[in-house]
Amino acid sequence: MWNLLEQHPPSPLHELPDPRWQAAGVRLWVKRDDLLAPAPADPFCGNKWRKLKYNLIAARAEGAHSLLSFGGAFSNHLAALASAGRRLGFRTIGVVRGEPVDNPTLSRARADGMELVFVPRSQFRALSRDPRYWAERYPGARYLPEGGSNALALPGCAELALETHSQMEGRPYTLALACGTGGTLAGVAAGICQAPEPRPPILGVSALKGSFLTTEIAALMQAAPQQGPYWPHWQVIDDFHHGGYAKTSPALAAFIDEMEAAHALVLEPVYTGKLFFALFQWLAAGRFAPGSSVVAIHTGGLQGKAAKAY
Repeated sequence: MWNLLEQHPPSPLHELPDPRWQAAGVRLWVKRDDLLAPAPADPFCGNKWRKLKYNLIAARAEGAHSLLSFGGAFSNHLAALASAGRRLGFRTIGVVRGEPVDNPTLSRARADGMELVFVPRSQFRALSRDPRYWAERYPGARYLPEGGSNALALPGCAELALETHSQMEGRPYTLALACGTGGTLAGVAAGICQAPEPRPPILGVSALKGSFLTTEIAALMQAAPQQGPYWPHWQVIDDFHHGGYAKTSPALAAFIDEMEAAHALVLEPVYTGKLFFALFQWLAAGRFAPGSSVVAIHTGGLQGKAAKAY
């Protein structure tokens, strides 16, 4: 498993032959990072694989036996961390925001051996940013922030950007991805800055309600200067959250079902469904020029498809 983590083939890049995009003269490509996984439909895949890669390598080098991190009740990150821990021999502890609940994402994490600790919402933000508090309770555990978004997450996401850029073989394009904590976008911006011209603009679709993510991504970039320069041509759009994190809408649910029926492309309502919904809305509004290409990164997290009765 370590060999696969450290050296793996590129995930596939496919064009999606949708008549709406064809009529507009715009090509939509899908970077199938959901297929970068130790097993089919494993939550340890996609951007979570990329973000955890160097954190896991560092944990092994330090001799850590446990991994502790944070997330909401529908956190793809916690599910991925649990799977990675089981496969690579780490004990895992997931600190979950809110009162004790059960859902398919948390059930999968438990099945992969994760100890779940529920923290009231009023205390979660402060405690999730206090590694000393958790070090006292879980000595020897390696601390990972919510979403796994730290300096070590960025190089793996930079590799995703460079891999995609190479597969596009010099064709100009816009690179689009869903955003939660913003670590993937920050890493992709670091990778694109290393790529040859022409470099793509980056479009992040926030899965959360509010307009704070741009500021948080910029702060993450400033906190990780060792990654080098960051591609400045990126933006986050905040109006396709469908009610907020892990929230959905009838329009989003219908769209997800449509994409699966028409293209056998499985999406989920927490992240990837919102990404593709936003891209189709932007296409309809004429936001993509005829003759251009868009590459959408499918980041996985498909256990989230069952997390809401939508």
